[in-house]
Amino acid sequence: MTKSERSLAPDIARGAMLLFIALANVPLHLSGHSVDQYGYFADASAPDRIALFVEQLLVAERSRPMFAILYGFGFAVMASRMSARGMGAKGVRKVLRRRSWWLIAFGFAHACLLFFGDILAPYGATGLIALGFVHLSDKALRRWLLISTAYVTVVGIPVFTLAYGPGSGPPVPVGLPAYADQLLTGAIGAIGATVAAVVLAIFVPLVIVGMMLQRSGWIDHPERHLPKLRRVFVSGMAVNVLSSLPIALVALEAWRPSEALYRVAVGVTLLGGMYAGLGYICGFALLAHRRRSRGRRGVPGAAAALGERSLTSYLLQSVIMAPLLAVWGLGFGEGMGYLAAFGVAAAAWAATIAFAVALDRAGRRGPFEAVLRRLTYGSARSG
Repeated sequence: MTKSERSLAPDIARGAMLLFIALANVPLHLSGHSVDQYGYFADASAPDRIALFVEQLLVAERSRPMFAILYGFGFAVMASRMSARGMGAKGVRKVLRRRSWWLIAFGFAHACLLFFGDILAPYGATGLIALGFVHLSDKALRRWLLISTAYVTVVGIPVFTLAYGPGSGPPVPVGLPAYADQLLTGAIGAIGATVAAVVLAIFVPLVIVGMMLQRSGWIDHPERHLPKLRRVFVSGMAVNVLSSLPIALVALEAWRPSEALYRVAVGVTLLGGMYAGLGYICGFALLAHRRRSRGRRGVPGAAAALGERSLTSYLLQSVIMAPLLAVWGLGFGEGMGYLAAFGVAAAAWAATIAFAVALDRAGRRGPFEAVLRRLTYGSARSG
């Protein structure tokens, strides 16, 4: 896809989403802390608690919904472009199926080698499910959105909150060297998260929303949908804060609910985060509309360069943070608090921006995007 063919809004949204991902993931690289009954560091200082409060209020459980919606959007863009070139429905699904399996492979390798909390494999598995939605009518797509949302609300989120409740974390093997622990923990985490994504269908309604956004033109042509974008953005930010406030207060130690009530609050946060993720994306579409005369310049342009290379940038975050912070690496995360960790995450994000901008100026794709493209389409279209 050429630069002129790319929409600015989803690239800006992906670039900002990567900051959310870095902030959400960085505490999982830390060590040397005892945790309270809710899984937060028991020895956190007041500044750490305040930083955690803000992160839990505005960021936590928001990056995954954003990623899923944008993944569905990109899925639909690819299908649309292949169809426009004359490829039949069977051929389109074959290409998307191949890409989904390779994402699972990328994610499994990422989880094993660097970070057990990988999200690529679960999204790749969700992509295999989404193959059945690519060529549905708008009416059928809306029907499946309602069905999948009901399933996630009644089954997916409740089961998730029971399985991943207070204090839950990565499985920690006993008696193995640190990096062997990482390899085993990563494999277990990747398999568990991928199976859960399929069985609980947590991301399916969000991927469908992304497909619907592509068909509606909200993101490609925000100037045609400004009132709707504004309504969803404003309401999404209201839901964002209201749904996450109870958990944020727990992180601040301002509320100490029972375990059962805490699980309910987690479920509310997850459910609200689905709509909040859409609200954030609509906000970035409005930003792209305001910046349309400037094109891909300035800070939004840098974020867009990052978003255009989101796969490389996502993996590069782990390449930077995991060896720096993890116990199997340099171990600088031992005893590090939330505030310092969020600073490391922001710095890692800034480093990936610099790398993406350099690639953009050189007219080059991200290296992992190039590899995935070759594996998906073959050498004939990898250039």
